[in-house]
Amino acid sequence: MSVELVHPEGVHRVDVHHQVADTRGTRTVYLAGQVSWDLEGNLVGRGDVAAQAERCYLNVVAALDAVGATAADLAKVVVYIVDLDETRAEQFVVGRTRAAAALGVEFRQPSTWIGVTALAAPGYLVEVDAVAVLS
Repeated sequence: MSVELVHPEGVHRVDVHHQVADTRGTRTVYLAGQVSWDLEGNLVGRGDVAAQAERCYLNVVAALDAVGATAADLAKVVVYIVDLDETRAEQFVVGRTRAAAALGVEFRQPSTWIGVTALAAPGYLVEVDAVAVLS
């Protein structure tokens, strides 16, 4: 495996992700930020952070699949959430968990969540930016 997820001693352990991804691959894949759109570019989950998070992660995995990568190859994820607060953070986790269950994977890579005032188009509440490393 090219990505080993680590909970280091001496750093606070959180339930939603690991603090470190130790990579040993030779190929790096950078994804464009994935939003909650379907194949026709239509917004999925208007007004629903959980639905949008779920679709973002489904799109991330579809993008990875296109280059022969999987969710296990993810090394780092940056999440942008419009008007991020505790409720929206919880809704995000619900959606990510639904996507993980649908795909039969776990999303525990190191991640950073950033609250923003808006995304590229009206109605989008979540965007997921990801980097994967393959051996």
